[in-house]
Amino acid sequence: MKLTIDERLAPEACRTMTEVRQGVDALDRALVTLLAERQRYMDAAARIKPNRDAVRDPARIEEVISYVKAAARQAGLSEAIAEPVWRLLIERCIAHELERWDALRR
Repeated sequence: MKLTIDERLAPEACRTMTEVRQGVDALDRALVTLLAERQRYMDAAARIKPNRDAVRDPARIEEVISYVKAAARQAGLSEAIAEPVWRLLIERCIAHELERWDALRR
C-alpha cells in the first residue's frame, strides 16, 4: 500500500518492517518531488547565467554545504550522511546545469 507523506507512521511508532518500508517509500516519493523542483531551479540558473564559467561557483558550493551541515545538525541528521549526499547532489546539478546551458545556446 502506498502511503502519502502525511499518512506514514512516525519511525518511533513503527512495529513492523512493512510499516518502516511504507514510511521510507513515502519519504522517497516526497524527496523525488523536491529534487525535481531543485532541478527546475538549475534550469532557471542555466537560463539566467551569462556565461558557462559561471555555472560552477566554488564559494557558493561551500556556502550550501555549510548551510546543509547546520540544517542537518538541527534536524538530527548525521553530517556524515548529509555532506557527501549534498556534494554529490551539487555535482550532478552542476552537470545538469551545464547540459542545459549548452542546449539553450545551440
